[in-house]
Amino acid sequence: MIFIDADACPVKQEAERVATRHGIRLLMVSNGGLRPSANPLVETVIVPDGPDEADKWIAERAGPSDVVVTGDIPLAAKCVAAGARVLKHNGEALTDANIGDVLATRDLMTDMRAADPFRQGGGKGFTKADRSRFLDRLEHELRVASRKAAGDNR
Repeated sequence: MIFIDADACPVKQEAERVATRHGIRLLMVSNGGLRPSANPLVETVIVPDGPDEADKWIAERAGPSDVVVTGDIPLAAKCVAAGARVLKHNGEALTDANIGDVLATRDLMTDMRAADPFRQGGGKGFTKADRSRFLDRLEHELRVASRKAAGDNR
């Protein structure tokens, strides 16, 4: 299954195309405002309003053989700990090997922004190359998750 943290996800359509090609169920989880897909493999899950409700919903359900797409690093850490494959929107894979560093960097940048009110934003824009890398990595992660579900731990 694919879980999408959908509130600010720029690759929802791409994920739907890949899920359809593989015949895999896709859950788009948000606080609302999403147009439901007519695709029978895509389910729109609306969680109650409140901070991190979509994150909590995904973290409680994602596990081995699932792929989670999110830009939320604390959610990614929980999903990695549960054995799920995790991708950021730009195709970067978050794994046991790198999630600690990514989480520490996120926390450091949060502290730096809090200490300097003039240091806001500054993130890179989302590019066609990011979209392409995401599609490639999603294909890869689905193949790996499928092998895991079948009991092949390569």
